[in-house]
Amino acid sequence: MNKSLTPLFTWPIRATVLACMANLTACSLMPNYERPAAPTPADWPTTGPKAAALPNLPNLPNLPDWQNYFTDATLRQLITVALANNRDLRVAVLAIEQARAQLGIRRADQFPTLNAAVTGSRSPTSGGGINSAYAAGLSVASYEFDFFGRVASLKDQALAQYLASTEGRHVAQISLIATVAQTWLNLLADTELLSLTRQTVASRTESLALTDLRLRHGAASELDRQLAQTLLQSARVALVQQERQRLLDENALVLLLGQSPQGAASRPTFDTPLSQVQFADLPAGLPSDLLVRRPDIRQAEQQLIASNANIGAARAAFLPRISLSTSAGTASSDLAALFGSGTWGWTLAPQLLLPIWDAGRNQATLQSAQATRDMAVAQYEKSIQTAFREVADALAGRATLVEQLQAQHAWLQAETERSRLTRLRLTHGAASQLDWLDAERSLWASQTAMTQTRLAYLQNQVTLFKVLGGGM
Repeated sequence: MNKSLTPLFTWPIRATVLACMANLTACSLMPNYERPAAPTPADWPTTGPKAAALPNLPNLPNLPDWQNYFTDATLRQLITVALANNRDLRVAVLAIEQARAQLGIRRADQFPTLNAAVTGSRSPTSGGGINSAYAAGLSVASYEFDFFGRVASLKDQALAQYLASTEGRHVAQISLIATVAQTWLNLLADTELLSLTRQTVASRTESLALTDLRLRHGAASELDRQLAQTLLQSARVALVQQERQRLLDENALVLLLGQSPQGAASRPTFDTPLSQVQFADLPAGLPSDLLVRRPDIRQAEQQLIASNANIGAARAAFLPRISLSTSAGTASSDLAALFGSGTWGWTLAPQLLLPIWDAGRNQATLQSAQATRDMAVAQYEKSIQTAFREVADALAGRATLVEQLQAQHAWLQAETERSRLTRLRLTHGAASQLDWLDAERSLWASQTAMTQTRLAYLQNQVTLFKVLGGGM
C-alpha cells in the first residue's frame, strides 16, 4: 500500500468506513467543528480615572440600528443614497449572488442529472451496404453515491462560503455607513473652520488698517505693523488650506455616495454646528458579545467552517468512489421503427474506483486542507483580537474626550475673556498693540482647537458604533 495512505487507514477510520458501507448511507469524514476559544480578556481594560464611573452594563445589550443612531435628516439622506449607489457595497452584494450560485451547483451535485438523448449513425459495410443505428431515451451519467460524504462536504463548504459572503456584505455596509457619517462630520467642521477663519481674516485686515493709521500718526511702530501683517497672512494661508480640505472632503463624499450630493432628493447642507450634533449612548457590553455582534468575526468563523468542510472532502478522496451510469430508451436500425414495439431496453453501468497510487496527490490535498484550516483558525483569532483592540481604543476615546472637551471649553472661555480685557486695556492705553495681537492669536487657536476636539469626539462616537457591530 502507498505509504501516503497509511496514516489514514487507522483502526477508527477503518471501522467508520466499514460501518458506512454496511449501512449504505452517507457518512461524513469531516472533523467535528468546535469554535476556538476567544483569545481576549473577559472585560475591557480600564481607561483612566473615569473608567470606574462607566455603568455596569448587562451582557449583550441591544444596539440601535443606524436609522435610530443617526437622527440628523441630512446625514440619514446621505447614508440612504450611499447604500443605494456605492460601488464597493454593490460588489459585496454581487459576491453574495456568486456564492449562492456556487452553493446551488454543489447542492445539485447530490442528485442525479437526467438527460434526454437521441443518437443516430450510418456507416458503410464491407459488402457495400449501409449499417444504420438509431437510439433515443433518458440517461443518467456518472452519478456518485456519496457514501463517504465527499459531495456533502463540498456542499457544506459552499454553504459556509455563502454565509461568509453575506457577512462580508454587512461588513461593507457598516464601514460605508460609518465613513459617510465621518465624512459628513468633516464637512461640518470644515464649514465651522472656514467661517471662523474668514472672520479672523476680516478682523486682522481691520487690525492692519488700524495699525497703518496709528503708524502714520506716530502711535505705532514699524514692528507693530509687521506683526499685524504676519498675523493676517498666516490667517490667509490657513483659509486657503481649509478651502482645499473642504474640496477634498466633498470629493470623498461624492465617491462614497456614488453620485454628487446635489443629485440627492434634496440638496444637503453642511452648516449644522458640531455642538448641535448628538448621538445616542452606546452600551459596550462584554468582549464576548463581539462574537455575535461583529459581522467580520462571523465572516471569519464561516470561513473557518468552510475550511473544516474541505478536510472532509479531502479525506473522502482516499476512499472508494462509486458511481452509476444508466440509460433507458429505444434502439432500432430503422429510423421509422425507432419507437416501434420490441425496441425498448435499458443499460446499467456501475463503477467503483479505489485509489491505489497517485504519487501522494491525495495526501498533499489533505495536508493543504488541514493547513488552510489552521490558517483560518489564526485569522479567526486575529479578527477577535483586532475587534477587541478597536473597541478598547474607542472606549478609551469616549472616556477621555469628554474631559478634553470640558478643558477645551474652559480654555476657550479664558481666551475669550482675555481678548476682551486686552482690547479694553488697549483702548485706554494700558496695553500695547503686541499684547492685543497676541491675545487675538491665542483666541483663534483656542477656537480652532475647540472645533477639532468636538470633531474628534463625534467621530469617536461613530467609530464606537462601527466597532461594536453597527446594529447588524
